Amino acid sequence: MLSPSAQKVQNILSERGFSHLEVRELSQSTRTAQEAADAVGCTVGQIIKSLIFRGTTSHKPYLLLVSGSNRVDTHKVEASLGEKLEKPDADYVRQVTGFAIGGVPPVGHAEGLQALIDPDLLEHQKIFAAAGTPNALFGLTPDDLLNLTGGQVLAVK
Repeated sequence: MLSPSAQKVQNILSERGFSHLEVRELSQSTRTAQEAADAVGCTVGQIIKSLIFRGTTSHKPYLLLVSGSNRVDTHKVEASLGEKLEKPDADYVRQVTGFAIGGVPPVGHAEGLQALIDPDLLEHQKIFAAAGTPNALFGLTPDDLLNLTGGQVLAVK
């Protein structure tokens, strides 16, 4: 049986027609990309980091879905978005997503967030995303990610 937050993600996947994607809760932490990769036996690059940034002028939240092996080049992303970005605090992340840092999934947020997807994630046959808690995740294909989020591919590193 899934915890309430993980079940919420499973329900969202099913409601959106992705019932073939299964949320799994593990005994070990999947809070960091390395922990998640170790837990499911994949490379760090196959882990999706769901990162929230906030526009310094618009205060708009931005969801960056980034390969676990990459660091975001904020200057590059800012140039594409036309706005400076800042890393918000944990309370803001929970407010806009409905989830705590370390468990933010790519979908099902409290606010509608535009997803910006690291093209490196599209190079793998299977990738893994957080599913609502620091020890829950689900596997999906890059096509699933694109279709599920409606995200825009954007170079982020």
